[in-house]
Amino acid sequence: MIRSIATAIALLLPSAAAFAADCNGSAEAGRDWSGCNRRNLMLSGENLEGADLRGADLSQSDLREVALKGANLEDAKLAGTSLAGAVADGANFTKVEGYRVDLSKLSATGASFKGAELQRSAFVAARLSNSSFEKAELGRARFEKAVLGNNDFTFANLARANLAGATIEGPLNFSGAYMFLTRIEGLDLSTATGLTQAQVDLACGDPATKLPSGLTPSQKWPCPPPER
Repeated sequence: MIRSIATAIALLLPSAAAFAADCNGSAEAGRDWSGCNRRNLMLSGENLEGADLRGADLSQSDLREVALKGANLEDAKLAGTSLAGAVADGANFTKVEGYRVDLSKLSATGASFKGAELQRSAFVAARLSNSSFEKAELGRARFEKAVLGNNDFTFANLARANLAGATIEGPLNFSGAYMFLTRIEGLDLSTATGLTQAQVDLACGDPATKLPSGLTPSQKWPCPPPER
């Protein structure tokens, strides 16, 4: 009797396999590729909205103009991947690992890049308002012509990152951020929060840089041209 009841319950409950990632499945909205090795994909223009890509290896992939709205890429590997022109508003890039990732013209408003490792990555002309970069590794990252506003850079590593030329549409939080030679020339940071004189003295501004009340330009400004 007990065995019969157990069998009946097992038939009613969905199996673990039903929830397993389909690593060979085609790209589609809501696709589960969590933990899958999907390196060297050619998916330009495909739809992966709401997809579960947690821990997936997407290195060296072509994800240009892919729809990633609301997708979960936490812990994904993106080394050498291009997401140029992708739409990833509200997506989760928490703790992604990438190097020289092409994120130019990416739309990622309201996204999370918390703890992301994106050294030397290009956010050129990306739309990033209301996105969090808390504790992100952004050494030598490029933000020229990016749209920023209401972004959290708390404890982020911005060493040698280039923010010059970005459009600032709201306050930026630099609490605890490491800003060694961070390029802030010409930026209006008058509404920035968490910015200290020590950070300003480490960064690279110019006479056009606007700082919050109480902070003054560094005597070391302007800095030499950035290294290529």
